[in-house]
Amino acid sequence: MAGISKKKKIQRNFNIVLVLFAFIFFAVIIQQFFQLQNQPKKVTSVQTIISDDVAKYTPVLRQELEKLNLEEYTVVLASIMQQESRGKGGDPMQASESAGLAPNTITDPQKSIEQGVKHFQNTLLYGTKKKVDFLTIIQAYNMGIGYIDFVAQNGGKHNEEIAKKFSSIQVDKNPSLYNCGGDQSNFRYPYCYGDFSYTTKVTRNIETLTASNPDLPDLLVDL
Repeated sequence: MAGISKKKKIQRNFNIVLVLFAFIFFAVIIQQFFQLQNQPKKVTSVQTIISDDVAKYTPVLRQELEKLNLEEYTVVLASIMQQESRGKGGDPMQASESAGLAPNTITDPQKSIEQGVKHFQNTLLYGTKKKVDFLTIIQAYNMGIGYIDFVAQNGGKHNEEIAKKFSSIQVDKNPSLYNCGGDQSNFRYPYCYGDFSYTTKVTRNIETLTASNPDLPDLLVDL
């Protein structure tokens, strides 16, 4: 009887240890879970890294803008370059068409920057005259001065729905040209004139550049 009682006591102690171990194990798991829940979540977005080529050209953009007393827009032009080409090629500002030339006619990055800055200046001056918001001015770099007139007649503020309407009007004028290369899976289709999401992408680049380049001049306009 004494042997049986001793075995029961050992079994009972073992069960107690097992329960305590399980309790500690689950307590650690729960603690780890809540620690993970309380950690700050990383926000990811499309294209959050500014290319080395854009970083290389940013001082050149600033120099050109300083000639016009527009240096506060350095971050905007660098963000436009990021969207247009990531700083690649001979026309990193994709400025040829704004000069009345065929795409990529300009093959000298310096000339591209000069023309891109000129195009932006013209867009900025006209947008200010027509009293549209700054987002419209950014979109007009992509869609042309006519977009400013269209927005001015439709409330004065840019949004993607207005950009789609303007694009649709231009597509109707020349559907064989503005057809996204016939690719109906293109995210722009059927709004194949320009990129209706252009301003959204550029402003994302502005946020990234501003956060990573504190030495850039402050942008004094609301986005």
